[in-house]
Amino acid sequence: HDYVPERLPHRENEIRTLASILAPSLRGQKCSNVFIYGKTGTGKTAVARFVLEKLRAKAEEVGAPVATCYVNCRMVGTEYRVLTAMCSSLGVKVPFTGLAKAEVLSRLKKALSRRAIVFVVMLDEIDVLVKAHGDALLYELTRMGPELNGSKISLIGISNDLTFKEHLDPRVLSSLSEEEMVFKPYNAAQLRDILLERAKLAFVEGAVPEPVINLCAALSAQEHGDARRALDLLRVAGEIAEREGATRVSEEHVRKALKQIEHDRTVIAIRSLPLHAKLVLLAVYEMTKRSSSAITGEIYAAYSAICGRMAISPLTQRRVSSIINELDMLGLLNAQLANMGRYGRTKKIRLAIPRSLLKEVLAEEGLA
Repeated sequence: HDYVPERLPHRENEIRTLASILAPSLRGQKCSNVFIYGKTGTGKTAVARFVLEKLRAKAEEVGAPVATCYVNCRMVGTEYRVLTAMCSSLGVKVPFTGLAKAEVLSRLKKALSRRAIVFVVMLDEIDVLVKAHGDALLYELTRMGPELNGSKISLIGISNDLTFKEHLDPRVLSSLSEEEMVFKPYNAAQLRDILLERAKLAFVEGAVPEPVINLCAALSAQEHGDARRALDLLRVAGEIAEREGATRVSEEHVRKALKQIEHDRTVIAIRSLPLHAKLVLLAVYEMTKRSSSAITGEIYAAYSAICGRMAISPLTQRRVSSIINELDMLGLLNAQLANMGRYGRTKKIRLAIPRSLLKEVLAEEGLA
């Protein structure tokens, strides 16, 4: 997320729209709060940071009373640390821990009241904050205007999760989405332009032939037009070519890169699961040794037996069913509804990842 390119192909309209929403701040006026959403790798963060940086530079150039702040809510993790990041961008020192949240909020208000500025705050991955801590902080931030003695605060919320709005109090939602921007996925031709642009910057001329760019673009367009994935693919293919001592990146390097990225992504996904989800995976692994799939009841019995061996309490069958659905959505399991005649409906479950890889990761964690 840290690299913001100088040019953002195929996002010129979004840049213009966001810039025009934020422009009133240069005249000392509050700009509308903006809610930006779209899937991962659609350029939301890059565009928002690009515009925020241009706004900061312009304000400095013309002496406009504008301060800006970018916070990635997933990285900082807590409401307290979102507030400390906002304080520190105003030059207010707050200890990393130890104060009450209300005290940090009060210091933020005081700092703003003293300065009569427009404070533009970008909350990236705002859905992570709301899901973990509720929307109380957003409520405070959208309501604090009248207490700021001439200062104004404008929020830009960014999310990849469209359903996240359902978690918000209607008052917060109406304040936060005074303006809404939706970023659509890139298509293969647009991804190609983005890759060409980056290849010029990151590779020696002629090191990345056109078919390689086209393949990276086509593979990433299949996966909902994710530019970050396309750029990762090109970068990893370049690293593989370099390791092999090749002077040019080939389509074969791209295919190897795809395998490596899939492998790494799967390993990270398994490692970051809660314990019981790992045990459900282990149960599926054990139950599909002899047949390709198993039904929910068999998985639950195997899972309960594993819990027994480890002397921990099993979760209910209902909870395990919902874990199976979550693992299906993560692409680690394949769960298909099956009709068992007079026994009703159940799910046929099989692994969606290589058995050897699952065994290797679970063994590293002392589970298999």
